[in-house]
Amino acid sequence: MTWSPGALAPAPGAAPTGQMLKAQTRAELTLMLRNGEQVLLTLVIPLGLLVVLTLIPFVHVPGDDRVGFFVPGVIALAVMSSAFTGQAIGVGFERQYGVLKRLGATPLPRSVLLLAKTLAVLAVELVQLALICVVGLLLGWDPHGSPLAVIALVVLGTAAFSGLGLLLGGTLRGLTTLAAANLLWFVLLVLGGVLFPLSQLGAAEPVLRLLPTAALSDGLREVLQAGHAVPVRDVLALAAWAVGGLALASRLFRWE
Repeated sequence: MTWSPGALAPAPGAAPTGQMLKAQTRAELTLMLRNGEQVLLTLVIPLGLLVVLTLIPFVHVPGDDRVGFFVPGVIALAVMSSAFTGQAIGVGFERQYGVLKRLGATPLPRSVLLLAKTLAVLAVELVQLALICVVGLLLGWDPHGSPLAVIALVVLGTAAFSGLGLLLGGTLRGLTTLAAANLLWFVLLVLGGVLFPLSQLGAAEPVLRLLPTAALSDGLREVLQAGHAVPVRDVLALAAWAVGGLALASRLFRWE
C-alpha cells in the first residue's frame, strides 16, 4: 500500500470546541457518578427528606397539601446540592490535587470546562427530578402548571448555583471549600424556604426571598402547587444570580 506525499503529515492543534465540550462533559459526568458520597448527597438525602417532611407533621405548612408544598422545595434542594455543594467541593479538591493545573496545560478553554461541568450537573439533575417526582406521586402529589415553566426555573437555578459553586471551588483551597460549601448548604436549606414558609421569618422575609434557594423553591411552588404562569420576580432573581455567579467564576477561576 502506498501513501501520497503529505498524507501522514502531523496536524497539531486543538479539537473543535463542540468535540472538546462533548468529551469533557462525558468525563465530568463519569467522575461525578463514581463519587459515592456525592451521589448520596444529591440523590438519597433529598428523597429521604421529602418522605420525612411529608409523612411526619413536625413542620407546619399553609393548608393541607404537605406534599404539594415540599416537592418543589426538595427539587430546589436537589438542584442546590448538585450544582452548588457537590460541584464546589469537587472543583476545590481538583485544584488542590493538581487536576485542573494539568487541564490548564491543554487547549481546553476555561469556558468549555465550566460549561461541561454545568452540563454534567444538569444530566444528574434529570435523574434527581425523575426520582423526586415519582416519590412525590406515590405520596399523593397532584402537580399543576406548565412543564416548560418548571424547566426554565430549574435551568436558571442550575446556572445560578453552578456559578456560585464554581466561584467557590475555583478560588478557595479544597478543605476550605468543603467547610464553606457545607455551611452555606445548611444556611440556604434553613433560610431558603425549603423546610418552612419564609412568611414565618417575619421582617427578614423580603431579603430572604432574594436568595437563590428561596427564588427557586417559591417559583416552583407558584407553578406546581398554585398552577400560576412563570413567576417573573423569581425568574429575575435567579437570572441575576446566574449572570453574576458565572461571570465572577469565569473571571476569578484559577487552575491551581
